[in-house]
Amino acid sequence: MTNPIVQELEKAQLKKTVSEFDIGDTVEVRTKVKEGDKERISVFIGTVIGRQGAGVRETFKVRRLVQGEGVERTFPLHSPLLTEVRVRHKGEVRRAKLYYLRRRGGKATRIKGRTVHEVAGSESQPEAEPQTGGEKASEAKAPAKE
Repeated sequence: MTNPIVQELEKAQLKKTVSEFDIGDTVEVRTKVKEGDKERISVFIGTVIGRQGAGVRETFKVRRLVQGEGVERTFPLHSPLLTEVRVRHKGEVRRAKLYYLRRRGGKATRIKGRTVHEVAGSESQPEAEPQTGGEKASEAKAPAKE
């Protein structure tokens, strides 16, 4: 139980929109990196192996392989340096923490699931309504006789 004053301060620092992702998903995490007087966006692509905390303190851990070595990074979900989290692949897992992936390598680290495809320009093209076969389609074309 935290102090109500602390709760109000933390509520002001929460992000308005937070990306929806779960443990086992393969994500692209985009963060702002400041190098000298320039600022750029760095992309870290990997599998979410755990989430913890709540509110402003909520973090998630992402793991990927770089030249055969496992690299893990922990990102604060409500950090102003975190610009975007995109889901590339939805994973189907039964556990809350996927720390067992640390002991595995190669194909053994694959997670079942489905690839998420972003459809570009789907909003501008209206979807065609499916026609039902049989008498209903012919009734729709011909006016009713009474």
